[in-house]
Amino acid sequence: MPAQDVTLYFDPICPFAWMTSRWLLHAAEVRDVNPVFSVMSLAVLNEGRDLPEDYRRSMDEAWGPARVALKVEQSASQEQLAAFYTAFGEDYHVGDSGDRRGSTATALATAGLPAEWLDAYDSADLDEDLRAAQRAVVDMVGDEVGTPVVSFGEGVAYFGPVISPAPKGEQAGILFDALAAATTVPGFFELKRTRDHGPDFS
Repeated sequence: MPAQDVTLYFDPICPFAWMTSRWLLHAAEVRDVNPVFSVMSLAVLNEGRDLPEDYRRSMDEAWGPARVALKVEQSASQEQLAAFYTAFGEDYHVGDSGDRRGSTATALATAGLPAEWLDAYDSADLDEDLRAAQRAVVDMVGDEVGTPVVSFGEGVAYFGPVISPAPKGEQAGILFDALAAATTVPGFFELKRTRDHGPDFS
């Protein structure tokens, strides 16, 4: 029986999406799971919204990494997209580079992808595709959520899990089992508690 495809929709700039992606990769080490990565966009999600000035600036600067990630998704393999995302996260989130363009260029190079794909960073050519990708995510989970979104297939998807740090080993597998089980309950919508600490990349 083939491994279960589980799709993680991510915006590269989101630290919690990064940690969720690491959890899914850890879960795949102890469960029969095939992680699939796909791009969503916080910039698109927040288009036209009245936001605090600092967050508005962050969202305006979120287009570039998402554009390049979508270019990779459309033009390369799933393995190369995963490698790109891993390299971006290690540089931008774990390494705390603070340089989204620089981390994007580093990710392309690390994943062995063409350097000229960085041209997509400042180009609006893929913006309609990015909007379509975000609409597809909203169709699954609604527009009151952010990133990450995880789909267990057949239209069953969640916002989250939001975790810090990412569970490893059997703990990652136990969390996967719990979330997979919840997808079998049609009326299940939400579990939440207040976060009491920020991103922990350990």
